[in-house]
Amino acid sequence: MNFRIALNLAVPLLFVLAVFAATESAKTVTVKGYVLDSACAFTKSLKKPISSECAIACAKNGSPLVILAPSGTIYWPIADATPSSSQNEKLLPFAGQRVTVSGKVFQRGGSTAIVISKIEPLAEAKTK
Repeated sequence: MNFRIALNLAVPLLFVLAVFAATESAKTVTVKGYVLDSACAFTKSLKKPISSECAIACAKNGSPLVILAPSGTIYWPIADATPSSSQNEKLLPFAGQRVTVSGKVFQRGGSTAIVISKIEPLAEAKTK
């Protein structure tokens, strides 16, 4: 009988811990990087976009736009709603540019995704 009581208490506790762990895995961060299409980021190993026009053309043909950080990390923009939706519209005005992006980051299986809460162009450093 004591085992049944312990089990009845343990199951809800494990559920609460699992929900807490899932919400803890998302951290809000700020990332700086280039907006480019995912195909060029992988197949051409680009460190920055060739041009805005190229990134826009690829995005309009269906290639997801991503944020490539100087560290080489590729951030896949995702929606935080279900059913999910493409984030290309949000990124299209910044295609081919350096940006600062803030949002919740999720990691799974070596991939990094971001739910964008704020995006703005990053001013280029002026050289003297």
